[in-house]
Amino acid sequence: MTDDARLTRLATTLPSTVPFVGPEALERISGTAFAARLGANESGFGPSPLAIKAMQDTAPDAWMYADPESHDLRNALAKHHDINPANIMVGEGIDGLLGLLVRLMVSEGDHVVTSAGAYPTFNYHVAGFGGTLHTVPYVGDSEDPARLIAKAKETGAKLIYIANPDNPMGTYHKAPEIERMIDAIPNGCLLILDEAYIELAPDDAATAFAPADPRVIRMRTFSKGYGMAGARVGYAIGHPDLIDAFNKVRNHFGMNRMSQAGALAALADDAYLGDVIARVQKSRDRIATIALENGLSPIPSATNFMAIDCGKGGDFAKRVVTELGRLGVFVRMPFVAPQNRCIRVSCGPAMALDLFADALPKALKSARS
Repeated sequence: MTDDARLTRLATTLPSTVPFVGPEALERISGTAFAARLGANESGFGPSPLAIKAMQDTAPDAWMYADPESHDLRNALAKHHDINPANIMVGEGIDGLLGLLVRLMVSEGDHVVTSAGAYPTFNYHVAGFGGTLHTVPYVGDSEDPARLIAKAKETGAKLIYIANPDNPMGTYHKAPEIERMIDAIPNGCLLILDEAYIELAPDDAATAFAPADPRVIRMRTFSKGYGMAGARVGYAIGHPDLIDAFNKVRNHFGMNRMSQAGALAALADDAYLGDVIARVQKSRDRIATIALENGLSPIPSATNFMAIDCGKGGDFAKRVVTELGRLGVFVRMPFVAPQNRCIRVSCGPAMALDLFADALPKALKSARS
């Protein structure tokens, strides 16, 4: 009997792949390390010094499992957002929480709605549990709340996914539009509102909290504004009954003790977060300037990255990404047309953007030849 014969029927139908190829894998393939890591939407500005110290101080306690309830962090988050700890579930990044939520709500044949080209890890989880994924196109480089709702009503979807601000385009909807979307959610459907970049967005992007509303669950993270992508700390905010349901399926000892301590310290360091927000804005301005200097069109961003319209189709943008990689600059691009006419560049320190500025005209020249 082969190994494949021991897999479930569903597993045999799935590709052996990942939503994103990591920069480390690309470095192993090329045999060369990237000089500028600007493709994974990480914060090149790093975490708060207080978070680093908290993680260092906790390192000797790594022999102990982490608190399975993340009690201190949940209570700090509850105080931060002025909600009840019962409305919060801490997990291994938004990716891990999305997987748990899909596991809770989707089985083979259930319908799910998202935007074509939106965050692919969500789609990966839906496929992994046998859900049927329905997509709607972006409109003007933004996800379309009205079309998502219409598709959910048409298909009887159990879940709708939207990110605000959006990944991979960096655009955002103002709070009233998201609130109208929530009001239009069909019965029996749950809206997943991914707010991974909300700390970096304009104030009018965030809707008022209504954690008792059973129609929506929010996802937040310490990976972006707080600069702790490698620590894997995210949290969900929702109705207490839905939050408690995570306890049915989650890995209760999946959190890292040092990550919990780091996130707790980062949450308390408002001054550092404010500094990062200012540096991200400066970095976005620099990326836009570099794009314009090379005859390209930057798309206004509410995140810690910027999509740059290369003016041609996906094949050309892919060549630009490849050529930048050969020059030591790691960037990515959206996967689905017409957004795949763009490259996506993460914000980062001045030195990394200097390397990007030097490499981009060379990459464009090679891509055009």
